[in-house]
Amino acid sequence: MSLYQKGAFLIKGLREFTINGYLSAAKSFNSQDLEKDITGNVYMITGANSGLGKSAAIALARKGGEIHMVCRNEERGNAAKNEIVEESSNSNVHLHILDMSHPKDVYAFANKFLQDHNILNVLVNNSGCMVNERVITSDELETNFATNTLGTYILTQQLLPLLKQSDKPRVITVSSGGMYTQKLNVQDMQMLQLQKFEGEMVYAQNKRQQVILTEEWAKQESAVHFSCMHPGWADTPAVRTSMPGFYDAMKNKLRTSEQGADTIVWLAMADAALAKPSGKFFLDRKPTNTHLALAWTRESARDRAQFLQNLAELAEKFKPA
Repeated sequence: MSLYQKGAFLIKGLREFTINGYLSAAKSFNSQDLEKDITGNVYMITGANSGLGKSAAIALARKGGEIHMVCRNEERGNAAKNEIVEESSNSNVHLHILDMSHPKDVYAFANKFLQDHNILNVLVNNSGCMVNERVITSDELETNFATNTLGTYILTQQLLPLLKQSDKPRVITVSSGGMYTQKLNVQDMQMLQLQKFEGEMVYAQNKRQQVILTEEWAKQESAVHFSCMHPGWADTPAVRTSMPGFYDAMKNKLRTSEQGADTIVWLAMADAALAKPSGKFFLDRKPTNTHLALAWTRESARDRAQFLQNLAELAEKFKPA
């Protein structure tokens, strides 16, 4: 990344991604967009036990939505479920235990959900991790990629039939501004060739992959509204633990988790969100560019097609017979 790109990203971040960026953008929000009862609608949120996922779950539960939390840790998941029920006065909240880094388990979970449920209006792909050292799973996958990209891909692909049978179906994937710093690396999708492993770089590459997936899903599936979003720089447990240096430097400028989750909630329930083209990348309820000005991060059509093929072939290896 050039000095110019670093400078451009920092300027953009300080202007748009901080709490001041949110407060400025919020002046133009239409408060009536979220003034609706969503009782009867079903929402699945991965990583709903803390941070953005929990904040989104509370907001949607308060409006009457049926919430399906998908969490890795049962103890933390149950604690969050109890908190969501208490804060929303909505007992229609359900916990599912799943480690998104294990593709066979993702397939099994999705297939069981398909068998047990006949409605899913919205899938929120929020679960993610930034592991700052190279950890290879039992499936011989790099952990960040397995969770952020492959797990998201498999879960979404498997749930599409159910989504398409439901009313106003939507898929929302929580990305990150870090993706502005990365160009799709189709030759090394899991970043296994890095001599010096950098968790932030790998995470950012995963987030670039998610943006491309969202754009491609939108082209392929006209019956479902797809969107990707950037929550801005928010104060969440994940930021504090995975990026302590960034947190210490920026903690007085970070958004609350509720502010970071606002666009998730808006994309999940507002009719105005469906009026926007499918496949867009959102910040503070508005579509925004996926590359910085004069950026070197644009991939070729060939690399994009190869990425999709490689990902589909990798997912197929874990599909049950």
